[in-house]
Amino acid sequence: MPRKIVLLTAGITGAGPAKTAINLIRYKAGEVVAIFDQAHSGKTSQQLFGIGGAIPVIGSLESAPDADTLVVGVAPTGGKLPAEMRAVILDAISKKMTVVSGLHEFLSQDSEIARAAHEHGAKLFDIRKNAERDVAHRRGIGENCLRIHTVGHDCNVGKMVVSLELSLALQKAGFDAKFVATGQTGIMIEGDGCPIDAVVSDFVNGAAEKLVLANQHHNILLIEGQGSIAHPRYSAVTLGLLHGCMPDGLILCCEMGRETVAGMDSFRIPPLSRLRELYETMGNLMHPCKVIGVAVNGRRFSDQQVENECERLKREMVLPVCDVLRQGPYELMEAVLKLKSELKK
Repeated sequence: MPRKIVLLTAGITGAGPAKTAINLIRYKAGEVVAIFDQAHSGKTSQQLFGIGGAIPVIGSLESAPDADTLVVGVAPTGGKLPAEMRAVILDAISKKMTVVSGLHEFLSQDSEIARAAHEHGAKLFDIRKNAERDVAHRRGIGENCLRIHTVGHDCNVGKMVVSLELSLALQKAGFDAKFVATGQTGIMIEGDGCPIDAVVSDFVNGAAEKLVLANQHHNILLIEGQGSIAHPRYSAVTLGLLHGCMPDGLILCCEMGRETVAGMDSFRIPPLSRLRELYETMGNLMHPCKVIGVAVNGRRFSDQQVENECERLKREMVLPVCDVLRQGPYELMEAVLKLKSELKK
């Protein structure tokens, strides 16, 4: 039975911090009945985020009386619950709504929220909560399932969107492809997966390997990437995921105009060619793999500027390059199918 979701953003509407809300609107629009944001109440989703059409922005849960689920729609740095969201969550609980959160700070471990949920019979789901305690074993990995992994030059550059768009395009073309979610938003969209960045470090590789083992009955896996190998804060999860899922091919994702790493403006992002070399070197320690294409996130630029940048990168990298939302994922899809054909030989 489809959910009737209210997305809670509470004034946090930037493309990075509000990526959970934005992508649930993009991929689960039929389930989203409203966005809760008192600062923008009266607007539409289209006016607030540029997508979502007439989905209303509300300032009170009474404006969405049929809603049954409240989703925390933001991913702030550090994953703490924004203080301004607490009253809304408690109000939703009093209405017996299910509350879903992808934060690192678990609602089920917050004494006030957990007590209210118990009193009202409401359900709490902490997407990042996990019990992964297996190391990698390198046993049982099939040869007939192509593994494609999205990696990035930084955080929040579209690795999940590229993986999803490729899986949807391949499925539409008749291929048995599966999006493998490794982050909270991807899990909410796909309905399964593992929150890799919340797994104890010793077990990250094992958790990634388990995702492969659980899904390798499909012919092609599109494995969502996390973080960046060049980010001073998040490189550990990136490398563990890379080594754990042992990809055959990598798609390198980048955002136009971004020169410094997220949250650390003094730290410059290395050139894309250098990152390609690093990802291939580190990936090949575990399993033969190569970068097969580049995905450009051109959200802040015009169609013509995006097209020019894609052409420039094609010459520089000698690889297929596209913006999957502006131009479609088809050049990258052809690269995936080409690699599959090559490996069959």
